[in-house]
Amino acid sequence: MTEPGEDAGSRDSGHDGHSRHSGEGTARRTVLGAATVGATALGLSSAAAMSPAAAGPAQPGPTRPPGPARHRPTEQFPSRELRAMLREIDPRRVEATVRKLVSFGTRHTLSAQDDPVRGIGAARDWLLAELRRRAQASGGRMTVELQSYVQQPAPRVPVATRITNVVATLRGSVTPDRIYVVSGHYDSRNSDPMNATGDAPGADDDASGVAVVLELARVFATRRPAATLVFAAVAGEEQGLYGAGHMARTYRGRQADVQGMFTNDIVGSPTAEDGSRDPYTIRLFAEGVPTAETPEQAEVRRSVGGENDSPSRQLARFVRDTAENDATGMRVRVIFRRDRYLRSGDHIPFLQQAYPAGRFTEPAENYAHQHQDVRMVDGKQYGDLPEFCDFGFITRVARVNAAALWSLAHAPGTPRGAKIRTTALGNSTELAWERGPEPDLAGYEVVWRETTEPEWTHVIPAGNVTRYAVDLSKDNVFFGIRAFNHSGLRSPVAFCTPQP
Repeated sequence: MTEPGEDAGSRDSGHDGHSRHSGEGTARRTVLGAATVGATALGLSSAAAMSPAAAGPAQPGPTRPPGPARHRPTEQFPSRELRAMLREIDPRRVEATVRKLVSFGTRHTLSAQDDPVRGIGAARDWLLAELRRRAQASGGRMTVELQSYVQQPAPRVPVATRITNVVATLRGSVTPDRIYVVSGHYDSRNSDPMNATGDAPGADDDASGVAVVLELARVFATRRPAATLVFAAVAGEEQGLYGAGHMARTYRGRQADVQGMFTNDIVGSPTAEDGSRDPYTIRLFAEGVPTAETPEQAEVRRSVGGENDSPSRQLARFVRDTAENDATGMRVRVIFRRDRYLRSGDHIPFLQQAYPAGRFTEPAENYAHQHQDVRMVDGKQYGDLPEFCDFGFITRVARVNAAALWSLAHAPGTPRGAKIRTTALGNSTELAWERGPEPDLAGYEVVWRETTEPEWTHVIPAGNVTRYAVDLSKDNVFFGIRAFNHSGLRSPVAFCTPQP
């Protein structure tokens, strides 16, 4: 069995570079097959022939450093600027953040909000000051706020309780209405989810995720992302995802264009309960069937497929394409489910509001070091303590987040209205989509794969158009559309569905 992008096209694929043009905004037909023959003659894989660098009017973009041949034709490699940013992420600062948050004793959502040294209120005030300090380097582009509401009594919240998120927003310089969110939760708990007074250090769960957020805010504050980036430390996660829920509902109430959200939750250690280590892998959970799928959307999915093509799955594929490389030093293991068994995270409220979202989590958890009272039993230490964190690992996780977020912010937004025209039967396929608003938009690419493949295996340059025809049957393969700009950066893929 061939890997995606490696000789997969020899079965029936290719782009011969001789499309028939009929003008701006109209369909162009690609005859498939010739590129595969030419690639074989030159000793190239068909994936290379189909890649933007080898077929059609490719735009200049980041180049891949010397190393193994690519495995996915959709991959994008970090520019010199992005590499420099990733090197700025500092493990010493990551460690300092984790230890400072642990020093508050407990950060339980129901703990003291007015004690200056212990409890969630002290942690909140410290986070606010830290993010404001980072914002000072932004020239006014980054603003920081406390986003609060009163949660009425509910499961794990016995009395009305103020829930407060600490949020830094770095306004985009080109398309500021397009938003990407990264979060970690700063509340903690011990063995008893209702124990608001006992020690709950919460180093891995989730000071580690908050450390990622703070370090990204520091590094990004001095830059000018094209789209808006939001760095959030949220509360109430352990009691029921309350802070993230309020944040997601607030965005939806504003009809905000949140095109991606990542939560970093339990990203502090690569060491499993049995002592085995996987220090260069981070899991990314991404749902298949959308949580907020409407009955009409479900009917389309049942008819034509797409269970593996939700916006969150496309976002996860984009993370692999942009953040699994030598600049991060990490493998992104995408897990095709919403979250772990019997668990949930702050990405879920965003999914409920129909926003693409995913969860980063360490490769194998040690349950003795999360949701545990600090204690020693038969010589074994329990408790979520900083000595069980690997700060180099957290730093690499932060680099994965940074690579994905920076690429999202500077690439065009995900295309809208990606459709397969179904007005007539036939063995070719006509695709259509809406033109994006970005001023540096240079064009679009069609991606496709066999229905049994998990990754996009072929890329066809389509040009600066909004319709395109391909000599492949829509009955046999899946299609997607992605945009690219004059810098060569590609957007996440928009999955094509039948046009009503």
